[in-house]
Amino acid sequence: MTALLAVLACALGLLFTVDLGGGGRSRGGSAHDRRAAVGWGFTHTKYSADRGEDGARRTAAGLLSADPMPQNQHIMGWGADNPEPRPGSYNFTDLDRRVALMRRTGAAPVLTLCCAPDWMKGGGERTDWSQKSLEKAPQRAHYKDFARLAGVVAKRYPDVHHFIVWNELKGFYDDSRKRWDYEGYTELYNLVYEELHRQRDDILIGGPYVVMDSNSPGSASNASSLQGPWGVVDQRALDALTYWNRHKAGADFVVVDGSSYTRDGSLLLPDEFRATQKFADVTAWLKNATGLPVWWAEWYVEPPDAQDNRAGWTEPRRIAVQATAMMQMARAGVAGAFYWNPEEDTGACPGCLWSSTELSDGGTRLPMMDLLSHFGKAFPPGATGLRVPAIEGEGVRALTSAHGGTLVVNTQDHGCERAGGGTDSEPRCVRAAVADVKRLPLSTTITEGRMRATPLYVETGLRPEYGAVTVTTRQTITATR
Repeated sequence: MTALLAVLACALGLLFTVDLGGGGRSRGGSAHDRRAAVGWGFTHTKYSADRGEDGARRTAAGLLSADPMPQNQHIMGWGADNPEPRPGSYNFTDLDRRVALMRRTGAAPVLTLCCAPDWMKGGGERTDWSQKSLEKAPQRAHYKDFARLAGVVAKRYPDVHHFIVWNELKGFYDDSRKRWDYEGYTELYNLVYEELHRQRDDILIGGPYVVMDSNSPGSASNASSLQGPWGVVDQRALDALTYWNRHKAGADFVVVDGSSYTRDGSLLLPDEFRATQKFADVTAWLKNATGLPVWWAEWYVEPPDAQDNRAGWTEPRRIAVQATAMMQMARAGVAGAFYWNPEEDTGACPGCLWSSTELSDGGTRLPMMDLLSHFGKAFPPGATGLRVPAIEGEGVRALTSAHGGTLVVNTQDHGCERAGGGTDSEPRCVRAAVADVKRLPLSTTITEGRMRATPLYVETGLRPEYGAVTVTTRQTITATR
């Protein structure tokens, strides 16, 4: 299937709006800081633009500076060395370099306080970088040590104002009880929360970064009431969130991650596009349950292979489904969403934001960067008027805003290749919608012959295979008031 990203309107400006409300309050009773609405950004992983060829790093830095967005980095792992290999002995070389990149490119920096040095987990001074070791939680006797490390980090980077406590409850699963040790995590979270506020009074903190796993519809295994055609969320994830929410010392936002496919069999139900409804449904549940702004620290739409790689889809299909997922989150009113950037040190990099900076000609913009950066600039949290336009026909999804911007996604497996039955004067599949959608009234019907403007990719320079408009004559998109 090669579903194409149909329209990124307004020079790929996808004018969404998000209504966050802002009425929730922390445990202490103070109104939530609107700085929690950070918008659309990404997380640095093992390879990023802080290493590699000088020219490629400059190219990538220029790309990020041109479209500043929130950037997240873990304090240990995913590109950062052990920050405290021995008690009281610090090594912030890698983290300093990543934070410097965020500063240099004008990002709103975010730090995820994970993972923990080995000596806090029962190990020694030598760092074991195996996944099993990295994902261990600190021992309870060392919770205060980890909180102190978090305080040192917060004090070292005074321009970082957003902190996430831990990652995916790593190491907190209790095999004996077959559930999350949410009591242990919340104890750690509260110690970190208090220590951060002892160090500074200008920061925002969130958790618990739970994975919102779901099983197939009708599954009886740990089934919750949070369900839809896409599946059934695991009740254990909701239990962890509920306990944390009731017993937290305070929070400025709630953090989760998850995928649109099921845990059992990696099924996309009813299909890869409609499965993204899960992101909207989970966001709505979180807002209602916690009253807090919602952050997605990670979100996934493409099932991984046995090596946890996501390279089975074509880039047009990947972009189209990602755009649909972002539409769902935007409609639900997310305050922050961070794309997990799967950068590599080689040429092939499906889903990456830029080409590898390890290559002499690397650091260049890739299609997902186009989607993420323009989406973030055009549709920040807090805007108003987000709406779904009237759609005639099947296979097309669209979203528009009070500002006149429209995003249209073709969910079919064919594009403008003049499918059988078309003629030169009236091809069945036409390049119908155009770049200059922003100045059209909402009542305009987007169809060949009724608008005079250049195709999207001519005006923006976007490659035709990713930017060509693919609305068929039988699938007219009408943006009505």
